[in-house]
Amino acid sequence: MLFKDASYPVSFLVQAVDLGQIALPDIQRPFVWQATKVRSLFDSMYKGFPVGYLLFWATDADPGARQIGTGKAVPHYLIVDGQQRLTSLYAVMKGMEVLREDYSRTRIRIAFRAADETFAVTDAAIEKDPEFIPDISVLWTASNFQKTVREFLTRLSTKRVLTEDQRDQLSETLGRLRGLDSYTFKVVELSSEVDEEQVAEVFVRINSEGVTLNQADFILTLMSVFWEKGRRELEDFCRAAKTPTLDTASSFNWYIQPQPPQLLRVTVALAFRRAVLKNVYTLLRGRDPESGSLSPQGRQERFAKLEEAQAHVLDLTHWHEFLLCLERAGFRSSKMISSDNAILFTYAMWLFGKVHYGVPIPRLREVIARWFFMAHTTGRYSSSFESQAERDFALFDGIAPGDTDGYCETLDNLINDTLTNDFWTITLPNGLATSAAKSPALMAYIAALNIHDAPALLSHIRVRARLDPAIIAKRGIERHHLFPRKYLREALQITDTNKINQIANMALAEWHTNIAISDKAPSEYWPQEIAEVNMPSEVLAKHAYLHALPENWHEMEYQSFLAARRHLMAQMTRDAFTLLQDQSYHPKYPAPGALEAVPKSNGVFGVKIADLIDLGLLEAGTTLIDHQRGTDATAVVTSDGKIDVDGETFDTPSGAACAVLDVKSYNGWEFWYAATDNGLKLLSDLREEFAQRVAQPGLPE
Repeated sequence: MLFKDASYPVSFLVQAVDLGQIALPDIQRPFVWQATKVRSLFDSMYKGFPVGYLLFWATDADPGARQIGTGKAVPHYLIVDGQQRLTSLYAVMKGMEVLREDYSRTRIRIAFRAADETFAVTDAAIEKDPEFIPDISVLWTASNFQKTVREFLTRLSTKRVLTEDQRDQLSETLGRLRGLDSYTFKVVELSSEVDEEQVAEVFVRINSEGVTLNQADFILTLMSVFWEKGRRELEDFCRAAKTPTLDTASSFNWYIQPQPPQLLRVTVALAFRRAVLKNVYTLLRGRDPESGSLSPQGRQERFAKLEEAQAHVLDLTHWHEFLLCLERAGFRSSKMISSDNAILFTYAMWLFGKVHYGVPIPRLREVIARWFFMAHTTGRYSSSFESQAERDFALFDGIAPGDTDGYCETLDNLINDTLTNDFWTITLPNGLATSAAKSPALMAYIAALNIHDAPALLSHIRVRARLDPAIIAKRGIERHHLFPRKYLREALQITDTNKINQIANMALAEWHTNIAISDKAPSEYWPQEIAEVNMPSEVLAKHAYLHALPENWHEMEYQSFLAARRHLMAQMTRDAFTLLQDQSYHPKYPAPGALEAVPKSNGVFGVKIADLIDLGLLEAGTTLIDHQRGTDATAVVTSDGKIDVDGETFDTPSGAACAVLDVKSYNGWEFWYAATDNGLKLLSDLREEFAQRVAQPGLPE
């Protein structure tokens, strides 16, 4: 017999939960009902309406069996369907808190107005209204029900006069409400012989919401039954990963806020080298793979392995050492992550190396950084990820525990077999032929910029610093169009957004550079920008390499430019990836938010008029004049760092100078003089003073 029908009063169900005979294992995730739905449940029960079946599943635990690490008995039943209803009843009738999806704990407070038998969700107004019992939990939790009724009637009588008949009627109504603990639920009890696939099918067939249960749900359910402490530790780790703490170490990080089912995958990978959770579930139930019979001893042994593995997975030292591998690989935060699975299964690989093969941390960090770069860039764990992960785990079958070289060589060989010359010259450039903002190929290129410790285009502000997830900058680095959108639409008649927003048409630049470029043709704005920054030729060449700019790109036809730049982006990414294998390479983390000093011999570039205003070297409204060329031109500095010449606004000094001189290119920093309290000062001198100040600690900023 696969199931049987039963009926139980609410009082029995609540007591069974209290005694641990029925488990509430959060099989459908934490409590998700709104308080209004709990109110409706009690209202329906009070009116005698049916409120649905409960679906229980008998555990296969032996009588008297205890959970791992505790003296608590193993529950006889799991609740598969009806968890929200039973949790609501238990929480309200026992006055207990519930666990929400964000891991916060709250009380469900339902009010009752006895005069018209109305239920409501308690709020501030109801709290003050004597007509209501603001929290019906007291009807079941108070030691003296009659005393509770008298206190309610006394409070109500301060608002209005009550006759004896009214008192009796109200008392009777409250007694009827308290009698809901005798309300009978219909229960379908599934046999312990029913497997998880049959349970899932029954659940979907009788559940009106059609929620789908997955294999992780069932394994977490088994943990709730046989190892509740382990499940709570898993949930605590995931909850802590969401919130930064200053005084204690925690699992918080900028890459992933894992859910229990996700970290469960890492644990079972380390414990059993399995990724297909269906097979793991069968193992943990203790079924013999050949006979199919249940073995309590086999279950205990496998849960012991799970316990040992989870201790490593949740070890904060392991966790944060692993995350340093992602930093080494050039990835700075979740904004650069397109696949959580790449993180999770790479963490499993890291744990294999540390726990099973004893790889020293420096060597492990190098090989795992390369593995993650490969796995994330190629989408290794994006589709059929369970099968792919098990194939990867199988690579270690012939490697003896403690064989450090064997472990590293296995990963190195697979990385090299995946990232072949064809990948770098064909696959990756093709992967960059998209406008997807979180393309793995794009993230690989940005990671490469971080590995190279590259500055933003025509700036000395490092990409790595501005991408620090802990810093919210007023003027950060943005992706901007090298061929501006308006120019493409109006001049080249390219209106397809996917073509306009191609990855190869985007470069990382500072906020004010993006504004300055506006909608000009590359052939127009690029020479102005070069003159503006006054960058030495060797530094300019380095920028062109890092930002993958083809020679004379600003004069190229658009489609030819895109194709050429994709190949240069792939080549620069390949060069960065090669650096990861160099043990002398260590990521650099410049202090975010502060401009880095540039040696005077290399010139000063990347500084804008707005920066001079921010540092107090220049004021809005300052007059600029041509002091040397005899044009008699004057201009005014605006509050947003622009330059106004006879009512026409320019984003840069060079733009304003070119307009006055009617030339295509001129360095405006050497053209304009500012009228300051200390006399006329050339803008380039003010810019030099700016660089000196930010380079010396203690000077005002």
